[in-house]
Amino acid sequence: PPADAKQSVLARDRQCGGLTATALVAAARLGARCAYAGALGNDEASQFVVTCLRRENIDTRHMPPRPSAKPCRSVIVVDAARHTRNIFSDTTDLVGADPKAPSKALLQSTRVLLIDRFSVPGMLRAARIARAAGVALVADFENADWAGFQELFPLPDHLIVSEKFARDLTRARTPAAAVAKLWNPTRSTVVVTCGAQGCWYRDAQSPAPVFRPAFRVEAVDTTGCGDVFHGAYAAALAKARPLADRIRIASATAALKATRRGGQSGIPTWRQVQTFLTANSLRADA
Repeated sequence: PPADAKQSVLARDRQCGGLTATALVAAARLGARCAYAGALGNDEASQFVVTCLRRENIDTRHMPPRPSAKPCRSVIVVDAARHTRNIFSDTTDLVGADPKAPSKALLQSTRVLLIDRFSVPGMLRAARIARAAGVALVADFENADWAGFQELFPLPDHLIVSEKFARDLTRARTPAAAVAKLWNPTRSTVVVTCGAQGCWYRDAQSPAPVFRPAFRVEAVDTTGCGDVFHGAYAAALAKARPLADRIRIASATAALKATRRGGQSGIPTWRQVQTFLTANSLRADA
């Protein structure tokens, strides 16, 4: 709506969201065993998040006790006609990763660890333990304007970032060029997502960045699509899928989510993803 105007609300919904939580829900619905280890408190919003995660069979037993911690709260305004959205977020009292938890043994036992930028000391500890143990490390970074970025950014071996982030960081003119600049021998995979266009990616076996076009769908709400891509990719990685399969599965899962309203409520199940891929002549066996 324009400035200083009134606008009628067509519908209102409350959902659990967030980068890591949404990615975990996506991974869980694709059949992965997931646990959340960020800090939450005793307030109503924290308990709402915990309830939502447990409903998806996500293990919450490893969350460190921080009574004063609160989750990020966002108001998302969706334009159903133009298929756009604006996000107004409030990170007051957000704690994120604890600098001493979860345990070293738990981190070493995981197949894939997903990190974001909230609470850099905790993320650095977890990332370093995971990399030393050979655990695959997937990162979801939205921007580079935060303290600790230079320390944390080199650690993930599976780097998945948006085109805007990649081009702003590398000053590359194209997403393919950004992939090439972000790639180095310490990475296993670099992926630059380009929304409705698709994504570019490469690994050690790729002589050059590879383009994967997006699935064509009738988008209703793109809220959470990037997080869903991360979660689906991580789930496929945990199942030891080859890179091309991981990209197809993540792309299909994000595309299906875009056809439904809501960040987490719109995430498809593994069976729905299989059906979608089969219909698009792309097999994905369980």
